[in-house]
Amino acid sequence: MVNNRRSFLQKLGLGTTAFGLSTAFSLPSLAGSTKVKKEEEDQILFIGEKIAIANTAYGKVRGFKLRGIYTYLGIPYGADTSGENRFMPPKKPTPWTDVKPTIWWGNTAPQNMEKRYADPISSFIDHWNYDDVSEDCLRLNVWTPAIADGKKRPVIVWLHGGGYTNGNAIEQDGYHGENISRRGDVVYVSINHRLGPMGFANFAGANATKYAASGNVGMLDCVAALEWVKANITNFGGDPGSVTIIGQSGGGGKVCTLMAMPSAKGLFHKGVALSGATLKVTEKETSEKLGSYILQEAGLTKDQVDKLQTLPWKEYYEIATRASKKLADEMKAAGKRGGNWAPVADGNFLPQHPFDPVASPLSADVPLILCSTLNESSPSRSDASLENITLDAVKEKVKERFGDNAGKVIDSYAKAFPERKPIEIWSMAVSNRQNVVALANAKSKQKAPVYVAWFGWQPPLFDNRMRAFHCSDISFWFYNTDLMYTHTGGGSRPRKLSAKMADSFLKFARTGNPNGGGLPTWPKYTPENGETMFLDDTPVIKNDPDREARKALA
Repeated sequence: MVNNRRSFLQKLGLGTTAFGLSTAFSLPSLAGSTKVKKEEEDQILFIGEKIAIANTAYGKVRGFKLRGIYTYLGIPYGADTSGENRFMPPKKPTPWTDVKPTIWWGNTAPQNMEKRYADPISSFIDHWNYDDVSEDCLRLNVWTPAIADGKKRPVIVWLHGGGYTNGNAIEQDGYHGENISRRGDVVYVSINHRLGPMGFANFAGANATKYAASGNVGMLDCVAALEWVKANITNFGGDPGSVTIIGQSGGGGKVCTLMAMPSAKGLFHKGVALSGATLKVTEKETSEKLGSYILQEAGLTKDQVDKLQTLPWKEYYEIATRASKKLADEMKAAGKRGGNWAPVADGNFLPQHPFDPVASPLSADVPLILCSTLNESSPSRSDASLENITLDAVKEKVKERFGDNAGKVIDSYAKAFPERKPIEIWSMAVSNRQNVVALANAKSKQKAPVYVAWFGWQPPLFDNRMRAFHCSDISFWFYNTDLMYTHTGGGSRPRKLSAKMADSFLKFARTGNPNGGGLPTWPKYTPENGETMFLDDTPVIKNDPDREARKALA
């Protein structure tokens, strides 16, 4: 199966380099620059029958305390989604009477788990973490400095990437919430939810009543998790009236999509989309067509759609994957894009596209941060020979992407950034900010501000060929650069920038304004000036630095 993170990058107008997966495991936040209380210097982990017990609406949970932070892993926020619950909106979890141990990660949503180590370089760099896979996957994790102490801390909810098809809440070590929870005295939540053909297969065309929500149930899972936060987070020291949703790549797309969902209104109050600026989701006609292709591939009629709920998930997944490829190939031949798993503008659960042709009015009062990376796709990361490529050769390389416009695009970026090597020009052109700027322009017309950042910090790894790649900024926002050392190299240099970025993010989570943290004064974005916080060792505000280069893009 084609890695959907790559497909998501292409849809966003970003890079085309494949990002491999791996299954390497690491314990939660066992690294990082943290301060601990003197009395805990000898013992950092506390766990027992009467330690870290918290209440939820469905029963009590027991976590553990690590370096002063209470940690809960795998708390159910929804029922098992298998069988008759497949393709259905999420249901509440079944209450329990005993104290539930929530000390291990919840199941990863069904997805293709084969060949996760196929690319050794990406496996080393990302060392992504995967646990057991099943449809009983509606689980979330909580990190908090204190429980039920009467304080109302800002709440941060992390939505993982993977292009709506791959990933989970612990996919990378940089996702962990311990360090940011301690640094900002905030509550951090990360979630698993349905993905791919379990979360976004639209069968409304077969049965408009029973399966009306099927094309968006993966997003309705996210709404259910936010509803859980609203109902339960006070017990974990959090403020349900101050919730920030943040996601990267496909997770950034989820942030944008939630901003246009009526059922999510009021459940969050600020948003951050990293490398996931999503203007549009799937069209209703295309989404329902994919559902019909699944039925055809399974040899079923519209009246037999219920039979898909009885198949083992792996069998159904393989059928749906073949159907998806068939539709994608047909649409590509017609010069169109489609066939990927994604939310759908169905006119009901998602009344319109999030930011096209205009921003959804549902989140007009929600401040937003948009950030992308300078080199979302870094072609030479696994091919050192490309470091010496010529500008003319770059023009040939990008013809598939830009067609007859390839030469104009490359010349435009080379003129705007004369200090950059041809390989960097290639990377910047395919990693362009077209969607980020379009979304910022749409959002700027609303009441709440939008702030734009561009992450350009270059890691000193692989002979400096990694550059500011897709995912590389995540650990900086969460003060996890020593934890995600295969992205940063670790040490004081990335930590200094991370402190500035994390503190500004924490200010935003508290107030809806990132100013007053560690970064320079960050003005809100305006279409006229294109104010952009360029994030590097010395962060600086630049006014739309790639405006002239983008003019060459179709």
